[in-house]
Amino acid sequence: MVATFKIAVLGAQGVGKSAIVRQFLYNEFSEVCVPTTARRVYLPAVVMNGHVHDLQIMDFPPITAFPPGLIPFCTLQEWADVCCRGLRSVHAYILVYDICCFDSFEYIKTIRQQILETRVIGTSETPIIIVGNKRDLQRGRVIPRWNVSNLVKKTWKCGYIECSAKYNWHILLLFSELLKSVGCARCKHVHTTIRFQGALRRNRCTIM
Repeated sequence: MVATFKIAVLGAQGVGKSAIVRQFLYNEFSEVCVPTTARRVYLPAVVMNGHVHDLQIMDFPPITAFPPGLIPFCTLQEWADVCCRGLRSVHAYILVYDICCFDSFEYIKTIRQQILETRVIGTSETPIIIVGNKRDLQRGRVIPRWNVSNLVKKTWKCGYIECSAKYNWHILLLFSELLKSVGCARCKHVHTTIRFQGALRRNRCTIM
């Protein structure tokens, strides 16, 4: 078990990834969208099931080196960009998309593939969780939830959860699920998807 869990939060512009982080850390939400232009690092400690975990949450700006729609391939030089420093050595990835924006889903689809192709050797079990944000606007959903969930869990073998940063819905559940998956990453006999789903039980996560 690592002493500090490093988590990368990625997504296209305007999907609410920074809002998710701020809701988790400070229990606050702003209607004003401020674009993320540089990497932001947060160092909270959380208590889950009676155990203290130190986190390093890195909120990255959109990775402009490989925009949506391009062939999903990138070089190590692109990952080494100063805005993306530390991205390839984290213990877990949160890929956020807006359930009302098809392009934002295509973006994380590309990012996920690039992560698989470029991350550090020996981290093949690094958990990836796909997050559909803005559930409060679900009437404007562009892809049926079942379709996304089925693709992510059965084909991509990743965890999937939907949340609302605006109303703080499933935000704690998201990070509880993530911690559960990282904590079980060495359990080779348990599939990644099962590790994510296992966190949906009675795990409690509290910010210190």
